[in-house]
Amino acid sequence: MTCPPPDAQAVLAFWFDPAHHDEWYASNPAFDALIRERFMAQVDLAAADKLTDWPDTPSGWLALLIVLDQFSRNLYRHDPRAWAQDVRAQQLALSGIEEGFDRQLPAFQRVFAYMPLEHAEDIGLQQRSVALFEALCREAPDRFRSFLDYARRHEAVIACFGRFPHRNAVLGRVSTPDELAYLAERGTGF
Repeated sequence: MTCPPPDAQAVLAFWFDPAHHDEWYASNPAFDALIRERFMAQVDLAAADKLTDWPDTPSGWLALLIVLDQFSRNLYRHDPRAWAQDVRAQQLALSGIEEGFDRQLPAFQRVFAYMPLEHAEDIGLQQRSVALFEALCREAPDRFRSFLDYARRHEAVIACFGRFPHRNAVLGRVSTPDELAYLAERGTGF
């Protein structure tokens, strides 16, 4: 198997550095600044569809998914650009899964191969996400149970509203009364 490009390897080394695991789902301006400093060029290139050689290998494919799906969220919090690459990331995730790239990755890395589907405002992709996380959870229930729980929670929101209400204000969408009631509940949003 050929190696992914060095920039893709750098993305994976950075993202999966154990020192960064606690930052994955936190809002930390210092961590976001570090991503901006180290990887803004790759984010811009990915957005311009210029990293065409990255998805030639499973590791490169995963690195591109992280840039499109995760780094965009870190760099553009509270900005529509946070979700601007979602459709591309979802298409890329599906094509790599179809190729079996996910099965060639360590189980823990597969979480981020499936995450773009969990971020989709599409019930079919949500259902696919849950199925993939269920399979991952069967491999190591204690390790992946929380990831499956989050996938199911995302699916439930899309099943109910057809979109993520917590994105409405940033995207200029008008929230329905039901969405406003949901958003008023403690612990909602992702």
